[in-house]
Amino acid sequence: MNNIIASVMPQEGGLAASPSRSYNAIITVGGLLAAVGLAAGLHAMLIGHEHAYGVTREVPWGLLIAAYVFFVVTSTGLCLVSAIGHVFGVEAFKPIAKRSVFLAIITIIAGFFVIAFEIENPWRMPIYNMLSPNPTSNIWWMGTLYGAYLFFMVVEFALLQLEKHKVAGIFGLLGLVAGIAAHSNLGAVFGLLGGREFWHGPYMPIYFITSAMMSGCAAVIFFHWVGYKANGWKMSEKLEASLCSTAKLGATLIAVIMFFTTWKMISGISGQPPGKYEAMMSLINGPYAVNFWVGEVMLGMVVPFILILSARAKNLPVLFSASVSGIIGIFFMRYDLVVVGQIVPHFHGMGINELPHLFTYTPSLHEIMITVGAVGLTVMGFLMGERLFRGHLSEDH
Repeated sequence: MNNIIASVMPQEGGLAASPSRSYNAIITVGGLLAAVGLAAGLHAMLIGHEHAYGVTREVPWGLLIAAYVFFVVTSTGLCLVSAIGHVFGVEAFKPIAKRSVFLAIITIIAGFFVIAFEIENPWRMPIYNMLSPNPTSNIWWMGTLYGAYLFFMVVEFALLQLEKHKVAGIFGLLGLVAGIAAHSNLGAVFGLLGGREFWHGPYMPIYFITSAMMSGCAAVIFFHWVGYKANGWKMSEKLEASLCSTAKLGATLIAVIMFFTTWKMISGISGQPPGKYEAMMSLINGPYAVNFWVGEVMLGMVVPFILILSARAKNLPVLFSASVSGIIGIFFMRYDLVVVGQIVPHFHGMGINELPHLFTYTPSLHEIMITVGAVGLTVMGFLMGERLFRGHLSEDH
């Protein structure tokens, strides 16, 4: 990052004179990673998912579903946080609106990139979504609502670029409603599966919306900091204050997620409910304990919460460190949520000798490459957007 900053000479109150070589190199690397992910996905389609992916009949959802959830959760969170200022008129959050809306579009596209290769025949979804709709299916609603969400966000961003803020606010509200509906429905995809005790219950849609806003706060701070440092710009006082307000909101949401997580664990072990207890114990002292305690708890909640409080949500370098820790931890949250919910055999309590105590899952190289490709696509899209839209100027740099 220091090399990027050093190679860009900022101009007072505006953009740097020309793109740096390091900046362009990172865009190129992001594009190459996206191309590698695309190649891996196409190869998986060619040879068959059963040969390319690590998923099995017992554990049919793996890294790609976790990555999809991670990206769409982040997108919805960015939409929710940007709407506080742009749609509801809260002054403290207005400076982050344009970049957050753009990032919401980029991350939802990255999510679609991942899920397209997880679905064996992705072209069937848009075709039969219209020709043969099934309103009783949560998956059908998820595709429909996220499609509407992307459309509204793209229109909103275009109107923001045209400085038509009143009309953009209307589409922002429509995007917000579609995003909340889509995301709570995504939680219902998990929560309404009665055969998976770890997921089942009304808790999941509420948890998804809350954790989405937490993800959005971390992404807002992370990408704003990177965007300004990479281009050698100086933040205005209004933008700094806006990021500090975002950090305060993020700390509040982390506290709420801590509350959710604590009671999820208590309810999962109290009375040893069949199926759910075994899943919880795999997180507490089983094969996913490192993921849970180091990834989810420490990186995802404790470290960012302590950093924000210690800086009193005012020191931007510290807040950036908190956002990095939070984003890494949130990915572990999504991975554990998806995988741990499937590792307990359905007939676990019947003492069937042929069944293992817990199923196992290891991501394949194809799955890892597609996920890395989605990250590369996000990086490339973000940095290209910084140049194309002049840093999403809403105030002087």
